[in-house]
Amino acid sequence: MDQTPISDSKRHIIESLLFGSDEPLTIRTIIEILRTPDESGPRIRVREEDVLEIIRQLNSEYVESGRSFRVIQVAGGFQFATMPEFAEWLGRMAKDKAKRKLSTAALETLAVIAYKQPVTKPEIEAIRGVNADYAIQKLMERNMVTIVGRAATPGRPLLYGTTEDFLKHFGVNDLAELPKPREIDEILADQTDDMEKEILKRMGKTEEEIEEALGKTAVTENGQLTEILPEILETSSLTELPLVPEPVAVLVTGDPADTGNPGAAESRVDDDQQDTPFEGPPTLI
Repeated sequence: MDQTPISDSKRHIIESLLFGSDEPLTIRTIIEILRTPDESGPRIRVREEDVLEIIRQLNSEYVESGRSFRVIQVAGGFQFATMPEFAEWLGRMAKDKAKRKLSTAALETLAVIAYKQPVTKPEIEAIRGVNADYAIQKLMERNMVTIVGRAATPGRPLLYGTTEDFLKHFGVNDLAELPKPREIDEILADQTDDMEKEILKRMGKTEEEIEEALGKTAVTENGQLTEILPEILETSSLTELPLVPEPVAVLVTGDPADTGNPGAAESRVDDDQQDTPFEGPPTLI
């Protein structure tokens, strides 16, 4: 069965819609725009496969003519985007918008919501260890997160999840494309090794000395190189160190034999464990 050729007018209209939109357009949205007349305006019938074919044709034209942009699929829709090799130049143009970038606290909160959603504010605070009111407020102002419901727990706290703007901001089509935690660990490990090598090179170490020192040193938060204690190396590697503190020891006083009286034994927490910066139950991640 022969396919009906797609008219140039349809191609030009769809191209102009994609070009003029500041957000991704879904296939359904494009079809509704074409089919819905404005007063006495024309109505154009188009199928989903026609729209997809037009987008493929447009991208083929851009490739043949060597254009610096393409139509890409993102956040469930289609949008114009420049090629990755021009990212540096666009980054220079966007430097004046740097003051509007997300803070470290907002990024950490956003990461928790993205990977744990739907998630409540107490759960976010239990993971991060600090209050999350301000970070959540800023993320909602940027339309990166939104309220998606209420939890079926006492008090029915609000549940938070990410938005389509979140997908657009990070250039992914759906949440399944986000890097897995294991992949993130591998990237961070590679970056740490590179930092160690660079610092050791600047210290005048030879290649043999650098290879020997790797694994025995670590890069601190302020970018300095520190030596790992021998007893830590003997017991475990850095990746095997516990991410959460050991359970607090409970000292029992009273007569252990007096099991019939629950009040005969009382517990207390070590003095050096009483003051903690986080108010709330500890949570294992």
